[in-house]
Amino acid sequence: MTHTTSASSSPSLLRLAGLPYFLIAFIARLPFAMMVVGVLTIVVSARGSLSLGGLTSAAVGLGTALIGPFLGAAADRFAQRPVLVAAAVLNAAMLAAFAAVVYSPLTEPFVLLTGFAIGATAPQVSPMSRSRLVTIIDERMPSERRARTTSATMSYESAADETVFVFGPFLVGALASLVAPWAPMVMASALTLFFVGAFALHPTGRHISTSRGTDGTAPSQVSELFRPTLLVVVLGILGVGLFFGATLTSLTSFMADRGAAEQAGLLYGVMGVGSAILALGVAWLPVRFTLHARWLVFGGIMLAGSVLLATASDIPTITVALAILGIGIGPTLVTLSTLGAARSPLGRSATVMTMLGSGVVVGQAAASAITGELAEGSGTRAALLMPLAAAAIVVLAGTANRFMTPARR
Repeated sequence: MTHTTSASSSPSLLRLAGLPYFLIAFIARLPFAMMVVGVLTIVVSARGSLSLGGLTSAAVGLGTALIGPFLGAAADRFAQRPVLVAAAVLNAAMLAAFAAVVYSPLTEPFVLLTGFAIGATAPQVSPMSRSRLVTIIDERMPSERRARTTSATMSYESAADETVFVFGPFLVGALASLVAPWAPMVMASALTLFFVGAFALHPTGRHISTSRGTDGTAPSQVSELFRPTLLVVVLGILGVGLFFGATLTSLTSFMADRGAAEQAGLLYGVMGVGSAILALGVAWLPVRFTLHARWLVFGGIMLAGSVLLATASDIPTITVALAILGIGIGPTLVTLSTLGAARSPLGRSATVMTMLGSGVVVGQAAASAITGELAEGSGTRAALLMPLAAAAIVVLAGTANRFMTPARR
């Protein structure tokens, strides 16, 4: 049997991981997408303070950003299953406890502390899923199929993230309106316990990279996580997080000026849906369109859309700007995830993926806070400049990456 025949007869990633894996991993992402909006909704409703709601949402993001990479490192060392089982149980308990604390006479510091605990125990389903699939590709697929399969996998993963981050806030709004403001937190708690638990117990969850030693130690040093070529990818994805937070917050301010702040999520969905569709399309881009070039081209589209967004004065123009941004943001996110996977030190893929996930969370939380203050102090026009600044960071990081590394396919 020739090498080509062997490669063509090797199983696909869908067969290697199994269809149930993808269904479970998709639903297991929902609680994370519901957390920040759910926390904001319940705090504003129960405590009547938008300021406290924003601070608590930021506390959730801070907890995720600070602890997330350590969860990834533990998963690399001990396998994902024990880490995710512990996180699922603790996070489900914290989500339920948060609802009780908010409606109790406990003071604001307890609300903030519980919010931080929600973020700190948040199961890192998206980064863990990326790490699992990349490990399967690297260890069980022919070398000639790895690059394209990795690109297709990152396309799917990014599209799945975009989909749940559009549907998650919608689900929060529906449950809060139809049942009660505490309902989204209870639903997120149940989903975490059952579906994150199922994700943890899936057979792929007990796998440790074969590059790890028998005692779980990695062949690479921790210092390799701080290589400039990897840090520039983290900077790029931080810019994407800043962009997400700045866009949603400035869009909310724009619609609030027109007395329809609740419609901001619908407009934001224009970008989210387009981004998810284009993210899936990345898998079909030609190989000669290198990752370096994709970062700059799609980052440039983000920059162009941000210029239009910053100068828009009516809803039709805003809608067109968001549609253009959707073309840029999805492929950019896929490209950065693919580069992160390619540059992960041996045996540390979960750590790198959680670093990238934390970069998005930190950027989103920071930009939401800064843009909100800017909108309140200087008006919507000033707030609309923030997505432009975030897109500029993405392009500058892409330019630095181009000069830092050779233009390989």
